[in-house]
Amino acid sequence: VWENVTVHRMLRSSLRRGLQRWRLPSTVRWCSTERDQMPYDVVIVGGGPAGLSAAIRLKQLAAENNEEIDVVLLEKGVEVGSHILSGACIEPHALDELLPNWKKDGCPLTQKAGADTMRFLTQTGDYPLPIIPSMHNTGNYIGSLGELCAWLAEQAEGLGVEIFSGFSAREAVIDPCSGKMIGVATNDAGIGKDGTKKSNFEPGIELIGKQTILAEGCRGHITQSLIDRFNLAGPGQPSYGIGVKEIWEVDPAAHKPGTIMHTVGWPLKSDTYGGSFMYHYGENLVALGMVIGLDYANPYLRPYMELQRLKHHPLFKKTLRGGQCISYGARTLYESGITSQKKLSFPGGVLVGDCAGTLNLPKIKGTHTAMKSGMLAAESIYGKLFKGQEDKDSIESGINVEEYPEAFKKSWIYDELWKVRNYRMAFHKLGFYGGMAYCGVGEYVMKGREPWTWLNKIEDHETTGNVDKFKPIHYPKPDGELSFDLLTNLARANTNHNADQPAHLTVNDWAKQASEFERTSGPEQRFCPAGVYEYVENPETGAQDKLQINAQNCVHCKACDIKCKWVTWVTPENGGGPKYGTM
Repeated sequence: VWENVTVHRMLRSSLRRGLQRWRLPSTVRWCSTERDQMPYDVVIVGGGPAGLSAAIRLKQLAAENNEEIDVVLLEKGVEVGSHILSGACIEPHALDELLPNWKKDGCPLTQKAGADTMRFLTQTGDYPLPIIPSMHNTGNYIGSLGELCAWLAEQAEGLGVEIFSGFSAREAVIDPCSGKMIGVATNDAGIGKDGTKKSNFEPGIELIGKQTILAEGCRGHITQSLIDRFNLAGPGQPSYGIGVKEIWEVDPAAHKPGTIMHTVGWPLKSDTYGGSFMYHYGENLVALGMVIGLDYANPYLRPYMELQRLKHHPLFKKTLRGGQCISYGARTLYESGITSQKKLSFPGGVLVGDCAGTLNLPKIKGTHTAMKSGMLAAESIYGKLFKGQEDKDSIESGINVEEYPEAFKKSWIYDELWKVRNYRMAFHKLGFYGGMAYCGVGEYVMKGREPWTWLNKIEDHETTGNVDKFKPIHYPKPDGELSFDLLTNLARANTNHNADQPAHLTVNDWAKQASEFERTSGPEQRFCPAGVYEYVENPETGAQDKLQINAQNCVHCKACDIKCKWVTWVTPENGGGPKYGTM
């Protein structure tokens, strides 16, 4: 495995050679003592389905018009797909539009969805529930979103997109004169844990573009940093969930390719939004997991242990018994949709994918909508800035591509999300059973025509209750066969961070941390699916109240950045994090 600094130097050398292909605009300078700068037409942050679809579509449009456009994509994972996690049952609508021959061109989506069930669980039993039309999976495919993204990356590179894997976009580059975004800067490499520069220090590189596409996924840190600057906040507060997932290799006798099962009910109580999934695909593979809304109140709840408990239910046990868990991971997701959608364009950039709130929650799908948003952004950017332009150097940086949000509202993605805009908020207002009833009426009667739109007014960190209002939850000890302790499963995420680097998880308000610990008894030590937050004995008081942050365990789910107001998450040193691949 290459050292980050070595790779950084290789990239820097490549960029210097690449300067021969461009004439630097006057706003871009080369500096040997500070950050070097590299000009592109479009800079994309994030190698998920949205960012890759945008890159592919930009290159397709340029080729259709016999033009050249320079597109670069930064992916913080060591390779495209290594930080990607999803269910995943994928609707191919957008894929059909983007790459019509995907089935013939080696796309890894080969498992067609088959039998589909929805169950309500009690502790020992289960009951069938009707499947609302949004959840029907006819024509969909089960597979690994990480593998799909790796394949999309191959298609993008084949079209001429430059992809730099293992390089994190650390911060936005803002033009000091205009105040517009003109690109992003990568992480510095070779900084010690104490913040000092080591002998192998290399400064980050600024990638300057006429337009920047932010495809960071849920709770992207650059997107978060721009909300106040460009007034991006949506009408309602975002509501998030955390998904915890495992992949199992099961006994062939228990494997039913294409089978899809979703559940609600046990082990969660009715005051907690969430449910589970189990998908059969591939060679005796089963993907299973739980999604739990981060607006839960009980500070004792542990999403990871809820999944471990779920696997002992007879409905799951009969499939998993005798099998082997081969992969584990976790990620947050943006549940509130367009009721809290940020502004999609701003001076110099656009938002696509999950950081733009494109998940269709009742459908339990977001890949097709993320891809479509990236395609719409690409078409709008190309049409506004590049189509018919013979002198690209004359194109102004920092333009607000307002055509993108207009195109978004005219597309099928907006129609799809508008119809279900109130579903998640229904659970806020009406409770679990009332929310279920509202979704049913919405699907069959209202179909998005209701004259009201419910907005979320409370952030997820505000919903955590006082610890004295709840009783501790006693989770069964993992048996090592169906259920596992956290550190055993964490090893299956293949997460890795250089120990000698500044922590990418920082406390921004110690007074707030202390008061919240007193009020809630540190729920971060329970909701974190990687054991990052731990309270150890305080040598001064003897109490178990000293916060210890094990940043090296982080799987980049970003739940702490959502559920704890006093935590700030940024990208770690280049290439750090999980290595999922098949998740």
